[in-house]
Amino acid sequence: MQKDIKFGGNPVTITGKEIKIGDKAPNFNAVNNDLSVFDFHKETEGKIKIISAVPSVDTKVCSLQTIRFNDEASKLSDDVVIVTVSVDLPFAQERFCGAEGIKNIHVVSDYKDLDFGQKYGFIIDEFRLLTRGVVIVDKDNIVKYVEFVKEVTNYPDFDRALEEVKKLL
Repeated sequence: MQKDIKFGGNPVTITGKEIKIGDKAPNFNAVNNDLSVFDFHKETEGKIKIISAVPSVDTKVCSLQTIRFNDEASKLSDDVVIVTVSVDLPFAQERFCGAEGIKNIHVVSDYKDLDFGQKYGFIIDEFRLLTRGVVIVDKDNIVKYVEFVKEVTNYPDFDRALEEVKKLL
């Protein structure tokens, strides 16, 4: 699946351990906007999780993906938590979140260790960025849905991802 991913029409190499439906979602650490550690399992315990992976919030598609999930978060149950992860520096993420009014989701950085990217198989090797995709994890930390967007410059299938979340409520 990952071998078919393209960035601007050009094939890219995706590295890390590919996450699959039915896998136990590995814990990962990332960096919050205030430079504190974001511990995935601790911060999302007992919740249905949507992980939205983007290359950079400083691009149009990534920013709109993040804004869309922030908007959707306000319509979903309190049992759902959304985490957007990119390798942007926390300072850039904080600036973006402030400018766009992003308050309903966690936006965290994988820049330091690529912990998420390695454990979920989202690293674009050529650019040290994350590929675009969505992972949905149930309350028991079992992966229920995975989308690796085939063309990184395209949007994920928001409707399908949200349908999958609603099945878990």
